Amino acid sequence: MVTKQFRDSPEEADLTRADSLAREIFSDIANKWAFLIIDILGGRTLRFSELRQEIEGISHKMLTQNLRMMERNGLVERTVYPTVPPRVEYTLTEPGRALRETVHGMCDWTHQYLGHIDASRRRFDS
Repeated sequence: MVTKQFRDSPEEADLTRADSLAREIFSDIANKWAFLIIDILGGRTLRFSELRQEIEGISHKMLTQNLRMMERNGLVERTVYPTVPPRVEYTLTEPGRALRETVHGMCDWTHQYLGHIDASRRRFDS
């Protein structure tokens, strides 16, 4: 996988630029599964199967892809224990916990405005 390298230039942090590292990172984490994984992990350490049980509708493949992406971006730490079968646990890193504050705020926003959004959709669709 080819990825951009951080060279400490302002362009790399500019989300409006198609070639920015910031946009690449934003694209990685700005999806419903990543948000849900981050929110559910919170301050806990969970096994893969526990995460999958907590997130209704996520496939094994989607959970695997998102956890790998989050590990690659330094948001999740994966610990493998040498047992048979292997036990694997996931926990948020410090940057992951910092991002969780934002994600949790978005979850709160969704709960607060769910009724308003639902009514707007019904009006729009009629």
